[in-house]
Amino acid sequence: MITLYTWGTPNGRKVSILLEELGLDYHVEPIDIGQGDQFSPAFLEVNPNGKIPAIVDSDGPEGGPITVFESGAIMIYLAEKYGRFLPSAGFARYQALQWLMFQMGGFGPMLGQTHHFLRYAPEKVPYAMERYHKETQRLYGVLDTRLAETPFVAGDYSIADMALYPWAARHEWHDIDLAAYPHVERWYREVGARPAVVRGMQVPA
Repeated sequence: MITLYTWGTPNGRKVSILLEELGLDYHVEPIDIGQGDQFSPAFLEVNPNGKIPAIVDSDGPEGGPITVFESGAIMIYLAEKYGRFLPSAGFARYQALQWLMFQMGGFGPMLGQTHHFLRYAPEKVPYAMERYHKETQRLYGVLDTRLAETPFVAGDYSIADMALYPWAARHEWHDIDLAAYPHVERWYREVGARPAVVRGMQVPA
């Protein structure tokens, strides 16, 4: 049994989408980051960095339990364990991994900064708002160019698409009109129509 420690954020939803796509039974432990649950002693034993998501898999690689934190690491672990959504070798594998890292290193952290300065900062900081919004626009442009060439970012549907989608789902939060990125918009609608994606986006209920 897999226990997923999560909250309703893009990073959390990456993993719930993958679990749903894999068709696995799993238990959800909500970690209310608004209330500071991520800093509780119990959760810090699961992830010493105090961030969601994290999983505990009772059936780990050596037959005992394993704890995995960091959303990208969790996705690679699950995809490799179950042999789906990440090619095992060759060009296709590195296509998927590089686009997963694109999300982890850019289309996530930079969009998160845009969310913060446009929506949550206690005072307006024009320099930061402009800087991160321009970078968000640039990243959408990179993704749009890629999706003009291929139906999904790594060719076939993969963990890279699952990682990118929950961030794109907040495009209104960072003042992005998907109509300006038609290939992203097409991909966004196709991925968002998948039943497992719909279910994963509702976790935790």
